[in-house]
Amino acid sequence: MIEIKNISKSFNGKKILSGVNSVFDTGHINLVIGGSGSGKTVLMKCMVGLLEIDSGEILYDEKNFSGLDRKERTPFRKDIGMVFQGGALFDSQNVERNVMFPLNMFTNMSMQEKKDRVNFCLKRVNLVNANLLTPSELSGGMKKRVAIARAIAPNPKYLFCDEPNSGLDPKTSIVIDNLIKELTEEFNITTIVNTHDMNSVLEIGDKIVFLFKGEKWWEGNVDDILRTDNKELNDFIFASRLAKNIKMV
Repeated sequence: MIEIKNISKSFNGKKILSGVNSVFDTGHINLVIGGSGSGKTVLMKCMVGLLEIDSGEILYDEKNFSGLDRKERTPFRKDIGMVFQGGALFDSQNVERNVMFPLNMFTNMSMQEKKDRVNFCLKRVNLVNANLLTPSELSGGMKKRVAIARAIAPNPKYLFCDEPNSGLDPKTSIVIDNLIKELTEEFNITTIVNTHDMNSVLEIGDKIVFLFKGEKWWEGNVDDILRTDNKELNDFIFASRLAKNIKMV
């Protein structure tokens, strides 16, 4: 479980997040949605420690992550997997080395143990025998699956995905959504996904947090979102579906 309490963040005097609160449960897909500039990527970067919050608290299983210094956060970082928008693979390294990266950083495994773990993760994302391929040889969907394999390699308790379907066609997006859901349930991970894809929201969202102008504007589940009378949320849903339809034409 991850809990955020009254998270606020500003840049050069401009408020990006203002008093955001929520609880993200283990074994569930927790979605954070909102338009461009709503603050969802900044919130995620704050939650994993890439940005420091101005005020508030970030609790990992009731332990205050935000109150720790960089060195004290190391044990938490071993338990955090991150799928960046675009995948963020190392172009100069093959698939095996990309997936092995967090194992080299956070574990004392032998080389054989690391290779076995890499092969397990690649098999789990349906990329058997892709070890020696380079990122330039991969499709967009394959890159995302390698990024997911890398994120789960150290067997994390917490998984963060920033726009995992960005740039993917609808069919591949469904594959990635289903994979994230399966891994979350199989390994009982606390998963947080930033997305603007309403198909993802309706298909895999267990809990949904809607940010608007840096504030938590709405929170609920899929059934709630289909019945909401929240104007800003309905405007976002309509715009998201319209944009999706335009891309498919």
